[in-house]
Amino acid sequence: MSPEVRSRMMSGIRGKNTKPEMIIRRGLHALGFRFRLHEKKLPGKPDLVFPGRKAVIFIHGCFWHGHDCNLFKWPSSRVEFWQAKIFRNREIDAAAEAALLAAGWRVAAVWECALKGRTRLPLEVVIGQCAAWLRSEEASLTIRGADNEAGAPL
Repeated sequence: MSPEVRSRMMSGIRGKNTKPEMIIRRGLHALGFRFRLHEKKLPGKPDLVFPGRKAVIFIHGCFWHGHDCNLFKWPSSRVEFWQAKIFRNREIDAAAEAALLAAGWRVAAVWECALKGRTRLPLEVVIGQCAAWLRSEEASLTIRGADNEAGAPL
């Protein structure tokens, strides 16, 4: 693939309103949850903010956040650039989560592999876990793809 084609493809990747984010938004909205989107005043600009529940949900793309799953593969070109970028993204994620927790917010992360690919979980399971967490007092939640064919979470 030429650098020009790759550049055009990469520039088309969105950071907001991604397919995984829209799936979670629609599912939670259908269950009656109301939220704000991409609150700039909060660390990390969470994808979904539930002010009344003092909770946020991040929907992470496995590639961009360097998730250890079957959807993530280190690029073979410009290795140093991609390592620095992905490691920095991980640092930003950790700092944002720590700052939110310190400020009294509850933090959830839904990984793309829970919604896509061979390790995806049934959508009703993912939405149900998010809804149950939002109704609870738990400080954090992480939803990853299944680690086996029976659909057990990683």
